Amino acid sequence: MFTNTVLMALCEIRRNLMRSGLTVLGIIIGVAAVIVIVTLGAGTTQQVGSEISKMGSNMLTLMPGGDMRMGGAAVSAPPFQLADVEAIRREVYGLAAIAPYSQRMEQIVIGNENRRVNIVGTTSDISTIRDWKTTSGRLFTLSEERTGKSVCIIGSTIANEMLGGQQPIGASVRVGKMSCEVIGVLEPKGQAMFGGDQDATVVLPIRTYARRIAGSGDKVAQIFVSGEDQAGLTDLKAQLVQVMRERRHIAADARSDFNIMDMTEVSNVMQNTIGVMTTFLSAIAAVSLLVGGIGIMNIMLVSVTERTREIGIRLAIGATEKEVLLQFLVEAAMLSAFGGLVGITLGLIGAASIAPAINVPFVFQPMTIFQAFAFSAAVGVVFGYMPARRAARLNPIEALRHE
Repeated sequence: MFTNTVLMALCEIRRNLMRSGLTVLGIIIGVAAVIVIVTLGAGTTQQVGSEISKMGSNMLTLMPGGDMRMGGAAVSAPPFQLADVEAIRREVYGLAAIAPYSQRMEQIVIGNENRRVNIVGTTSDISTIRDWKTTSGRLFTLSEERTGKSVCIIGSTIANEMLGGQQPIGASVRVGKMSCEVIGVLEPKGQAMFGGDQDATVVLPIRTYARRIAGSGDKVAQIFVSGEDQAGLTDLKAQLVQVMRERRHIAADARSDFNIMDMTEVSNVMQNTIGVMTTFLSAIAAVSLLVGGIGIMNIMLVSVTERTREIGIRLAIGATEKEVLLQFLVEAAMLSAFGGLVGITLGLIGAASIAPAINVPFVFQPMTIFQAFAFSAAVGVVFGYMPARRAARLNPIEALRHE
């Protein structure tokens, strides 16, 4: 019986292909949108985890400003000093490397070429902490860092696009009002997680940057710290808090005017944020499924009216109310399931096309696809029940009189 019901449903759907297609359009759009959003959300989460893992799981970042996650008003936060970096290096145990870090956008000039790029001030220890390596040339020497010599390391984008085929080592780069000699070229890093070319960068010794670019003396925006191992990260963090509170003369009962974050916290915060946004956008996209369900219900009601005489004949020759109910439910479920399949196909194609464009991996998620298909079929059953029930309860005599 069920096979015959399915075949009859298919015949009815094929009889009105245009109407059937328009009926499931809402289902198709809803399912496709959910698949695209969830797939790209999973890819973004994976990309964030990958990018953060490259920085090392045992890295800590010190930033001026109170920890706003604890609530309350913002705390006035003076910047760090280079002396703070030396104090941490001297007084904190379990330290693998420490590097001050400041950055700003500036115009650079090489020959007849000019471009606005990211200017970074740091030390050679950044290579250990954030895995910055050179493809040619070298990093800064300790003497160059201490004296603030006018030397720089450039990113691969600058080397390739502004220097062309010229030898980058020894070239002169004008940054703001100063000129520096190129001593190295960084390995390519590609696009950042949220856009921006990481290779359009000029790196200067921190003292050179602070005095000649930022004009801030010995001020530092951030301090990167790498522990010897992840197991000792909690103790290392406690030492940093103690040293910095003493150096910044913070009273015992006062909040810190600096914040220390590790990569695990950063990863969790970013992945939770992406998860919330993905859920929110998926919920909005799922509204199309409800709209599609209402469309199916309306069309099925029209179909019942059009086929009233047919239903009367079936009931008159012995069909039960259950069989008529099942026929219309199967039609509604098949319509929405077909829309779900088309939506899944379009969603996967869309996600596979968009993922490379926004620089995130395509993450195939079988469970999400199964859930989307099951939900789309369920929408057909739920919204098709009322028309099916109406058809099953028709009076055979009145139905046969219907014109």
